[in-house]
Amino acid sequence: MALVGLTGGIGSGKSAVASILTARGYQLVDADLVARYVVEKGSPTLLKIVETFGPDVLTQEGYLDRPKLGAIVFGDSSKLDKLNSIIHPAIAAEMQRRIEASLELDSLGIVFVDIPLLVETGGKDRYRLDYVVVVDVPRETQLHRLTRIRALSEDEASARINSQAKREDRLAMADFIVDNTGSLSDLDERVDEMLAQLLRAIERG
Repeated sequence: MALVGLTGGIGSGKSAVASILTARGYQLVDADLVARYVVEKGSPTLLKIVETFGPDVLTQEGYLDRPKLGAIVFGDSSKLDKLNSIIHPAIAAEMQRRIEASLELDSLGIVFVDIPLLVETGGKDRYRLDYVVVVDVPRETQLHRLTRIRALSEDEASARINSQAKREDRLAMADFIVDNTGSLSDLDERVDEMLAQLLRAIERG
């Protein structure tokens, strides 16, 4: 049984790899989904946010108004720290709950944990990951995908890339690398190659 982190920079195609893995039958815990789940309407975490920052952070329907909350906390480190002290423990607890549930359900010997900011948040140690898989593309490919596919300006695309860990830092943490510079059919092959390498590593212990 192995717990394996999955990460990659914005525009790397990590989500495509995650989809291939789940289609192959692997259990996968998605940190982005957890981050949205813990602040859903009526959740204890959202109630704490409202208690701390006031009812203006809610939409008329009672959902979190992310732009309003962002306007309050970003640029004010003390308020951002308060927000993080509410959200991060909730995410960590829910992540752990889902990881444990996935380990119970697993029949293939591997559970993947999809963490976009794995390097930045120290996720390998926090979730006691056995291995890390990095989906990798050059910066030029990231820029191309963000400007052509997501319709961001070059400045917006560069800012998003720069806000994340450096490519070399992700690669330094990688036990296995999935090169996603090719087509979707190429990616299928790269994922299968990674899985074969990973299974051999698990067998060796």
